[in-house]
Amino acid sequence: MKKNFSNTLRVILQDTVRETESARSKESFKRIKQMAKDAPPVLPFKVPLACGAALIAEIKEKSPSQGAMLLENVRQAVNAYKQSRAVKAISVLTNRKHFGQGIETLRRVKRECASKPVLRKDFITDEYQVYQSRAYGADAILLMANILERDELHRLSSIAFELGMDVLFETHRASELQEIPPTANIIGINCRNFESTGGFKLAKVLRQWLWANSDKTVNTRRFDYAEQLPAHIIRIAESGVTPKNCAKILSMGFHAALVGTSLLMDPRGVSEALSDFEKAMVGVKPIKSDSSTVKRPARPALVQALLPPEFETTS
Repeated sequence: MKKNFSNTLRVILQDTVRETESARSKESFKRIKQMAKDAPPVLPFKVPLACGAALIAEIKEKSPSQGAMLLENVRQAVNAYKQSRAVKAISVLTNRKHFGQGIETLRRVKRECASKPVLRKDFITDEYQVYQSRAYGADAILLMANILERDELHRLSSIAFELGMDVLFETHRASELQEIPPTANIIGINCRNFESTGGFKLAKVLRQWLWANSDKTVNTRRFDYAEQLPAHIIRIAESGVTPKNCAKILSMGFHAALVGTSLLMDPRGVSEALSDFEKAMVGVKPIKSDSSTVKRPARPALVQALLPPEFETTS
């Protein structure tokens, strides 16, 4: 792992290591590898995102910057996401201490919504977590370029690809693009600022006590370097996306927006919040990705054999 972290991120990573060690003590690496081998077939994550104008909708019970989500919205989320045509994939946080739910939530969501691919969103630094992701039903994982070294991004993504999963490589600044492996075909830009501990505390107070709709820990100007991404890359906008700005952000060349808090904190409920996004996205033009230059890792023969015919030539 890299060394220069804000205190906020350092604490989250330390707690994640403890949670991973606790999981390892209950389910050995050997056991988790067997579970991964026995897991249901992978659903391609990037395929439904490739045409653009897509949402990746998130499930979490709380966040370090925004505090507790509305419990009723969390309960409604899976069913609402399953019914929404705009939601092409679901993101599940699995960091219990900081996001309120663990790896078992991933399994539950996958069982309740088997028709849509599920992303495990966590602070993944260990190969155990990669195998654990597949074992509990993940179709894709998130790897963060602001915490992992270049060789770690390559090693962990190679394991994920071998297991048939897709990988969303998350970046926070343009300089991190140089560290992404050449096998990447999905890259996210997260405009959240992890460097400011005070900013997280202020944002939480404003959201929880004053019901402020703006998030002081995001800076959407970070999305500007999307134009530096290669043409074949599927581009994901993460954090800070709302119904008011989603059309503008998607028009910057993003295929999808990953949204969570704006859905899970809406007092009208998740379905109403999704409706706002869907109306705002009307007229957003589909994106034609240059798939001819995508460097795809080969899909394992067992995974390919279990996929339906329409995925025969899609890696």
